[in-house]
Amino acid sequence: MKKIIPVIAAIVLIIVVVAISIAIKVVDKYSYSKERKDLKEYFAIESAEEVPIILQDEVIEESAKLFDGVYYLDLATVHKYFNDRLYEDKREGLLLITLPEETIRNEIGSSEYETAQGIASEEYIIARNEGDILYVAIDYVKKYANFSYEAFTDPNYMQVYTKWEERNTAQIIKDTAVRYQGGVKSPILEDMNEGDTVIVIEEMEKWSKVKTDNSIIGYVEKKHLDNYAVESPIPVTDYEEPVYTNISKPYKINLGWHAVAGVAGNDTLSSALAGTKGINTISPTWFALSDNDGNFTSFASKDYVTKAHELGIEVWALIDNFTNKEAVNTYEVLSYTSKRAHLIDNLINEALAYDLDGINVDFEEVSRDAGEHFIQFIRELSVACRKNGIVLSVDNYVPTGYTDHYDREEQGAVADYVIIMGYDEYYKGSSEAGSVASISFVEEGIKRTVEQVAPEKVINAIPFYTRIWETKGAELTSQAVGMELAEEFVKNHNIEIRWDEVTCQNYGEIQEGTSFYQVWLEDEQSIEVKLNIMNKYNIAGVAAWKLGFEKPSIWDVIENYLKQ
Repeated sequence: MKKIIPVIAAIVLIIVVVAISIAIKVVDKYSYSKERKDLKEYFAIESAEEVPIILQDEVIEESAKLFDGVYYLDLATVHKYFNDRLYEDKREGLLLITLPEETIRNEIGSSEYETAQGIASEEYIIARNEGDILYVAIDYVKKYANFSYEAFTDPNYMQVYTKWEERNTAQIIKDTAVRYQGGVKSPILEDMNEGDTVIVIEEMEKWSKVKTDNSIIGYVEKKHLDNYAVESPIPVTDYEEPVYTNISKPYKINLGWHAVAGVAGNDTLSSALAGTKGINTISPTWFALSDNDGNFTSFASKDYVTKAHELGIEVWALIDNFTNKEAVNTYEVLSYTSKRAHLIDNLINEALAYDLDGINVDFEEVSRDAGEHFIQFIRELSVACRKNGIVLSVDNYVPTGYTDHYDREEQGAVADYVIIMGYDEYYKGSSEAGSVASISFVEEGIKRTVEQVAPEKVINAIPFYTRIWETKGAELTSQAVGMELAEEFVKNHNIEIRWDEVTCQNYGEIQEGTSFYQVWLEDEQSIEVKLNIMNKYNIAGVAAWKLGFEKPSIWDVIENYLKQ
């Protein structure tokens, strides 16, 4: 018996040790961790200047910066979340914002800014460069956008609101903690006291994702929440969104581009208009950029304008960037504020001197890196046109991903009319033959444009020309010709024409020796279908390239469209 007692004791001891071990593990599993999450790690702060941003209820990838006690945002962040009209001129060290009646100007590195009323100043540097990045003081951004922000320290981070939607709140009913993740072992982000209020972002089975008064986002046990309520924040409305007033004609626009190759070309106005019907706007190709300083050539004629006005026709003179393209780098012209101002001043002077009704901007093949400068030019030109009652219209390609940098949406806000050049679907240099303007191409252009621009500001341009395609072996060439020349070609070559339902054009082809010819005609039928599509989208009117390429009978079709 004496020998058994020690054995029993040993067994009991082992059982006790095991039980204690199990109990410790159970307690450890279900006990609340007291480990605290380092907030610098939580926000992934990598430098002393970095200030993480909580936008609404989410930590975003972009951060603010703290320089000399002032909070700054990089310009890309300003554009993405607050106002994309702030513009940096890297060449001349300027920060600009163009409003309907003026452009406000700050010299980067300065606390002063210039308005139409004079010089004003802030108590901080408005914009500063750090390396290649421009940072703008958040308080200056706030002058041009409606948002609120609250900055926190230790570590530095900020809460930003740009929307003020109803949000769910709840009250903490027992002292607890907000944790990094849902689970008692997750590190603590912030201690919470009974009576504290949190914003409830998401509810799960046992845990809720919440945001504290300090804008720390984490998880708290649902059993510690009660007194749920809905809160309606008061929106910030300090900034009044500017209204870009526009000129809108009380009739459908019927614009014809008049190719004027020189001063003598102005004498062709009468012949260009002969046989036309319903033309109410003419756009002579008078102005062309001539160098990289913003100068341009001009074939403007007062007699031309007077004669057009006597016929009840407005004159919207065109300026292009390609007539003298060997001498012109569009990026070089538009990326300098002083050059844009020189160009705009001279355009307005010409418009006033010749009593022009409008200016038509036809800048083609604008490079992607010049896109921001192009749209800033349109903004600034719109201010000058608005002040002087001059119609501003801008020519655009049919929208594709390759031309998004033309920023049609902004054009639609600041310009009077946005014109779609609804042609050149297949063009000189295309790798295959095809229609200049098939109906699907035309409709897609209109559809995608009115998604960005109000229909009453959109004009669709139709072609008065087509291309005669010749395939000879592996070589493909084409020639642009007017309607009558195209029909003469068809007749002279005995080409059989048939209606193509895909393009909604009359199509013909013929093999002659080693040459294979193809032609998609523009005629009364094809133009009528295009005009019907334009009516479908209720846009502002029609333009045509170019006067002199059409058949007289086309005007009956267009006149019928104008009456609808």
